[in-house]
Amino acid sequence: MTTQVIVLNGGSSSGKTGIARCLQAVLPQPWLAFGIDVLVDALPASLKASDAGIDFAPDGGVDVGPRFRELEAAWTAGIAATVRAGARVVVDDVFLGAAASQDRWRKALDGLDVLWVGVRCAAEVAAGRETARGDRVPGMAAAQAEAVHQGVFYDLEVDTTRTESLACARTIAARVDREPSGLSGCR
Repeated sequence: MTTQVIVLNGGSSSGKTGIARCLQAVLPQPWLAFGIDVLVDALPASLKASDAGIDFAPDGGVDVGPRFRELEAAWTAGIAATVRAGARVVVDDVFLGAAASQDRWRKALDGLDVLWVGVRCAAEVAAGRETARGDRVPGMAAAQAEAVHQGVFYDLEVDTTRTESLACARTIAARVDREPSGLSGCR
């Protein structure tokens, strides 16, 4: 099998987006990168800070409503269709529902060869990155650091606590096309 999709799951500020960019640089074939932040940014203002959409609590908690889930399902199906049409894709996501989020992706990507990658980062390091970024609700990184991994199964895990995005990307790239999935700008 040829790896068609790389799914990166990790908490906010864990380094997923940087790894995705580095993967695009080190993988020999062209790969598209789609991140959950782009979906959130694409939402209309009426679904931001909304019970129906997505709401970021002052303590860093994130709540998603039914309208967000509908749009997320359409986005996921669109990414799967892109892969089925011949593109290779890196997905950068935050499994707020942990194992349930992986199950949603697994259903959408059924029949495709997926490399599931856990992106870990120590909560205090992710929190420091969150503060430096300035575009996140304080507390989100710490709240998500372990919660997004609960009950999720991976083919590979990387840890960005002390490892640069490029080194993580090279570790992931070494697994692409070498081993079938068990779960069917860069520095």
